[in-house]
Amino acid sequence: MTTTPSPQQLQFGWEEWLSLPDLGLPAIKAKVDTGARTSALHATDIESFGSSDAPQVRFMVHPIPGREDLVIPCSAPIIDRREVTSSNGEAEMRFVIATTMAVNGQSWPVELTLTDRRGMASHMLLGRQALLDHITIMATDRFLQPQLSYDVYHSKAMREAAPKRALRIAVLSRENNYSTRRLVEEGEARGHTVEVIDTTRCYIAINALMPEVHYDGKRLPRYDAVIPRIGASITQYGAAVVRQFETIGTFCVNGSSGIIASRDKLHAHQVLARHKIGMPATAFASSPKDTGNLIQLVGNAPLIVKLLESTQGKGVVLAETRKAAESVISAFRGLKANFLVQHFVKEAAGEDIRCLVIGSKVVAAMKRSGADGDFRSNLHQGGSASKVRISKEERETAQRAAKALGLNMAGVDLLRSENGPKVLEVNSSPGFEGIETISGKNIAELLYQEIERRARPAPVRRRRTAKSESDS
Repeated sequence: MTTTPSPQQLQFGWEEWLSLPDLGLPAIKAKVDTGARTSALHATDIESFGSSDAPQVRFMVHPIPGREDLVIPCSAPIIDRREVTSSNGEAEMRFVIATTMAVNGQSWPVELTLTDRRGMASHMLLGRQALLDHITIMATDRFLQPQLSYDVYHSKAMREAAPKRALRIAVLSRENNYSTRRLVEEGEARGHTVEVIDTTRCYIAINALMPEVHYDGKRLPRYDAVIPRIGASITQYGAAVVRQFETIGTFCVNGSSGIIASRDKLHAHQVLARHKIGMPATAFASSPKDTGNLIQLVGNAPLIVKLLESTQGKGVVLAETRKAAESVISAFRGLKANFLVQHFVKEAAGEDIRCLVIGSKVVAAMKRSGADGDFRSNLHQGGSASKVRISKEERETAQRAAKALGLNMAGVDLLRSENGPKVLEVNSSPGFEGIETISGKNIAELLYQEIERRARPAPVRRRRTAKSESDS
């Protein structure tokens, strides 16, 4: 916040236009009331969050009286909580924030209490504490300072100039692993509140008017964003929880449909094929009578037999001969397991490329090599990783694969074949440790930059209930 060192004399009428730039409110009318000590801002959905030593408050502001459909999300540090008595004699405990007020090129810090002023003609009350010594009040006049316009809330510049605000973010994770810890550390370092939520302890209230997510006996608060880290063993339940957050209107880094599609290898490959994205020849069948033709469809042995919901290289078998392939397929069918058969890209030599996609960009890549004697390159199976420079075609393939599955964050695994890059797998919950270590990039920071861009405050139109009030 800034203070003008040599203020010019200002004259205020009983109503004036002003702006609160730190809150993303470029134009608001305020009633000047020297009989009131503190200033008040009309706010709804007021909710505190953050740690006890640095508490913050988030709230919604309707800057235009009579326009309930236009909502500006705001947040600010809490500097006090005090009892305020209104003009009708009612006492109310209110959060107090400090922000910058700007009028006619001059700006200075003011304290504001947050309260619901719904139904009142003015959505902001300017008390005497906010009035500087050089301000003269002309009680019989109004709009002695330059008039602003509500049109600014409908402009592109409004979104671009919106101030950064602290976000409340949930990480859906059951594990205290490297990736989860990095998300918490990086988020808090950027001023956000990050809460780790055990997905399996969430339960949901499904109804049309008030969809909710509950956790440990309480309704979860509104989050600005959710980062799903859904384990393979709880894919369906985890996706249902994410879907509930989507129903509420929360921005989810990866949506439920993308998570489900990426976990089901058959579904994922069908989506990739529909988008004409290169991948190893793949076949799937249910009847044991189809085994011979199934093997021929992918080009005969050697081939890969893979469980549909395999992760970290588990449930993936290399059959080097036709007889071995028939035996593995027979064993999987005996277990009533769903699997697919895939061409083995021999020229990849047990190596693949992990491309990490955030938003629409490949932000990092690494080459993974299998342990001695192991065709799988997964780091969890003892593989190793090294730096790699990817080609333009590989970069575009990874981007297209993540987009096809509707994922804002994805680990796309590519094989380098004689016919160009082939997508082996798309992971909706990629780990950060290996790729941050190898690439030297702060992946968590890059993810938060995308979240801040997507969850940035901007005018929200809920529903049209009344005509816009005229500027004057």
